[in-house]
Amino acid sequence: MKNNQEKNKDHYEKLYANYDIKNILYWINHLDEFLDSATTTETSWFALYQGNFREKLKGKKVLEMGCGNCINAAVMAALGAEVYANDIAFSSREIVKRLNENFNFRYPIVFVEGDFLKNDLPSASFDFVVGKAFLHHLTLPVERQFLKETARLLKPDGEARFFEPAVNSMLLDKIRWHVPVGKRPSKFDKKAFRKWKEADPHPERSLSSRHFETVGKEIFQDVKVLPVGTLERFSKIFKWGEKRNRFKKWALEKEIDFPDFINRPFTRSQLIAYRRPLDNLKS
Repeated sequence: MKNNQEKNKDHYEKLYANYDIKNILYWINHLDEFLDSATTTETSWFALYQGNFREKLKGKKVLEMGCGNCINAAVMAALGAEVYANDIAFSSREIVKRLNENFNFRYPIVFVEGDFLKNDLPSASFDFVVGKAFLHHLTLPVERQFLKETARLLKPDGEARFFEPAVNSMLLDKIRWHVPVGKRPSKFDKKAFRKWKEADPHPERSLSSRHFETVGKEIFQDVKVLPVGTLERFSKIFKWGEKRNRFKKWALEKEIDFPDFINRPFTRSQLIAYRRPLDNLKS
């Protein structure tokens, strides 16, 4: 049986093989329009770009873990960042190559090939390390190694920020597994679910906010978790279209003011921010 890393590589090699970059080029050629929409209506963009991240990127050196289809890497580069994009799938390398050939970035995107833990990048060289729905693909021991390597690569005043799913309610999690979504069958269909699970590149692991706080505090001095999606999750009752987007925009704005005892249990995703690596891990 393939290990988790091998399943991830196979899955994303197939997913991004011959990936069409036409949409990415359109978005970065209409960057303000794209970001004005994405960062107000889509949970991952809303979360990752919190705290004026959009304005902070120009001239900064950024490493993206798990760049995948390279949309975020391209957006950050188009905003003027010096972007290093890493992925275990070589398909992403080809996407980066074609993006560099078809767009005049201030700094061409640099692809960091293969296993992130085997990189030869210099210590304390990045202003930001980011991951957009990436950490949940790692087993817990491997995740800790990735975070230690993140701490090594960050400048003393740098920041790591990760957008991840959140599971803070056991009841909601049990309900979730019994509702079919996309290609994932309901857990009620035991045979189909078992077959899907065997091919799933996601390992069995904690996705709780408390977990990310605990592991973060072992490596960083400053750890913050922002719940995202408590209200926005109900957007699924609307059909795709302007009405749904209006609801999502309203929900993402309003839920920020919810108290933590409401937001944490009911959120479906989270922004995790790590700053100030502990000195004893910098060597």
